[in-house]
Amino acid sequence: MRFALINDKPTEAMPDLMDAVCPGCGASVIAKCGIQKTHHWAHKNMRMCDSWWETETEWHRTWKNKFPAEWQEIFLPDEQTGEKHIADVRTEHGLVIEFQHSFINPEERISREEFYKKMVWVVDGTRLSRDFPRFVKGGKFGSIELKPGIRKAEFGYEFFPSNWLKSSVPVVFDFLGLDNVASADPIRRNLYCLFPSHDEYNAVYAEIPRGAFVKTVLNGKWSERVTAFMDEMEQEYIETQKQRQRNMQRPIYYRKKRSIYPVKIYRKKWRR
Repeated sequence: MRFALINDKPTEAMPDLMDAVCPGCGASVIAKCGIQKTHHWAHKNMRMCDSWWETETEWHRTWKNKFPAEWQEIFLPDEQTGEKHIADVRTEHGLVIEFQHSFINPEERISREEFYKKMVWVVDGTRLSRDFPRFVKGGKFGSIELKPGIRKAEFGYEFFPSNWLKSSVPVVFDFLGLDNVASADPIRRNLYCLFPSHDEYNAVYAEIPRGAFVKTVLNGKWSERVTAFMDEMEQEYIETQKQRQRNMQRPIYYRKKRSIYPVKIYRKKWRR
C-alpha cells in the first residue's frame, strides 16, 4: 500500500516510521523501503487484507500520481463477502480506475468488474514483449474507421490480448510504460481504449491522447462520453439483430417463365 494511517493521517512509507495501521482493516503495518521495490506499507502478518491486491510497480505509482492523493487507495466494502477491496483510484464522480500490470485470471477480472461496476481498466501493455508488436502488426492488416479516432477490427485477437476481449468495461492499453513520451514510437504515445462488445471476435477501440484521458477523468466527462458511445453501439447492435431476424423471416421467390411464385424455404441445420 502507498498510504497507512499514523495518528489518523494518511502517510507514505518512509524509513523508521512506526505505529502505522492499515486504513482498511486497522492491522499494524510496517514500512518497506528497499532499493529494488517501490516504497510501500506491508501488513506485519504478511497477509494483505484485500485478496485482489497486487504488488505495486513504479508504473502503478506513476499513473496514480496523475490523480489527487485523496482519490487513491479507496477501501470499499463488499457486502456479500464482508471483505474490503482497495480501488487504485476512485474519483469524486464515482469512477474506479484499476491499474493492472500483472496477469489477472478471468474469474477475478469478472469479480472486480461486477463489484466496481462503474470502472475502467488501465493495462500495462509493455509487460509482455509480444503485445505491442502484435498491436502494430494487426494495424497493418487494417481496420475500419467508424468515426474519427474510433476503429473496428474484425479479428480483435490480432490486436489485443485475448483475455481482455471479453471484458464488460472499457480497457485502456498503455504501450508506453515508463518510457519518455517525446522520444517514444509515435504509436506508443497515445492510449488505446478497447470497448466492451457482444462479439468477442470483433474489437472496437479508440485512440486517445494521454492528456485527454487524464483530463476527462478529472473533470468527470470520461464516464459521460464513454457511456454515450456504448449506448450508441448497443442501439446499433439491437437494430442489426432486428434486421437479421426480418431477413430470416422474409420469403424467397423463384422466377418461373413469366410468373413469379413465392416459395417458402425452410432453413435446416445440417449435421456434419
